[in-house]
Amino acid sequence: MTVRMEAVAQPIIEGARDETKSWLRIETAQDDAAIEALCRSAIGMAEDFCAQRLFARAGEEMLAPAREWRRLHACPVRGIAAVAAVDAGGAESPIAADGYAIDIDADGDGWVRVTAAPLPGRISIGLTAGLAEDWADLPDPLRQGVVRLAAHLFGESASDTPPAIVTALWRPWRRMRLA
Repeated sequence: MTVRMEAVAQPIIEGARDETKSWLRIETAQDDAAIEALCRSAIGMAEDFCAQRLFARAGEEMLAPAREWRRLHACPVRGIAAVAAVDAGGAESPIAADGYAIDIDADGDGWVRVTAAPLPGRISIGLTAGLAEDWADLPDPLRQGVVRLAAHLFGESASDTPPAIVTALWRPWRRMRLA
């Protein structure tokens, strides 16, 4: 299973940067590039910790095909655009709509199964996943955690662990799955 998502949009990074600069009481543009990089890292760490994409963006997930329902790793899924067969050389060919089934449940988990015969070597699922459209739409605890982590990284670059307040803000948003 492989998941590739588009990068977080620059306007979102700029919103995070501006809020982080406000938190740090920085009024100049001298450190903007560094703070943007720290905001990208903080967003990535939040997505890893919470096991979900914070911002809506397109992506592709590769799975082994199965006749039973398979849960997609990327979440929360907003839409599944296409399902394609992928041959050994990496070439994709669309699977007809009657050759697969898709579903998105109330928790935002995307599901797919292949009903066509024969089963291809791998399938590619084009999807859109993410909690919020832009920085302002992100729930406050997640947004504050990103800002506080970026600010922490700006001032404490030698630290190995995020502050406890950051994980406390993110913990209610963490998705856990039983194997």
